[in-house]
Amino acid sequence: MISSKPDFPSQPSPVSHDEPLTLTVHAMPVPGSDLQQATTASGRWKLIAVLLVCAAPVLASYFMYYVVRPEGRRNFGELIDPQKPLPGLKTLSLTGEQSQLTALKNQWLLISVAGATCDQACQQRLYLQRQLRESLGKEKDRLDRVWLIVDNAAVDEKLKPALAGSSVLRVQAGELANWLAPAPGQRLEDHLYVVDALGNWMMRFPANLDAASASKAKRDLDRLMRASSSWDKEGR
Repeated sequence: MISSKPDFPSQPSPVSHDEPLTLTVHAMPVPGSDLQQATTASGRWKLIAVLLVCAAPVLASYFMYYVVRPEGRRNFGELIDPQKPLPGLKTLSLTGEQSQLTALKNQWLLISVAGATCDQACQQRLYLQRQLRESLGKEKDRLDRVWLIVDNAAVDEKLKPALAGSSVLRVQAGELANWLAPAPGQRLEDHLYVVDALGNWMMRFPANLDAASASKAKRDLDRLMRASSSWDKEGR
């Protein structure tokens, strides 16, 4: 017998409001798991990328100066390869203050070397050293003049006014010779030396500069200042 009453779906059972809520708990990464290793690797690559971005201006400027040679340009000064970083030589100022040569880092340096009596050739180098710095114009504050004295003799009082604004330091001659070196057949005192703002001896100008050859040295210094302008600022 077929019932004439329509079939209706059964009513859902009422939800009990007394049942506690359930929360889904996700497991934390287990040390040494693939997830943790992937996260660590990703963080390292991000750090490396940041360091490369920060170093890019320095690398680019050195590449342009040392590698790219537009128009067949040649340096007047001799590039030092490999470069030699500032050593921790003990220094003594004319006022008796003790320090280390590495304290000069973070500025470009134009260095002369001589005994304190400073003969005519020494005085000529100190003069050209001062003129070269002044010729840089607004960039001159990025370069310091340094006179390294290799004996214990007294400095002539007549020289001191011309030394204003420069660093005059006594060092041991033997220890200095382990860092700076002259060209073959020349003395250590015959040159002017260039140290970059990273603290590396990177150039040596030819011995016994005069006014004519100093103009060529100026061109080298101008190029160095331009090549490093994106990352090096004046002031130590």
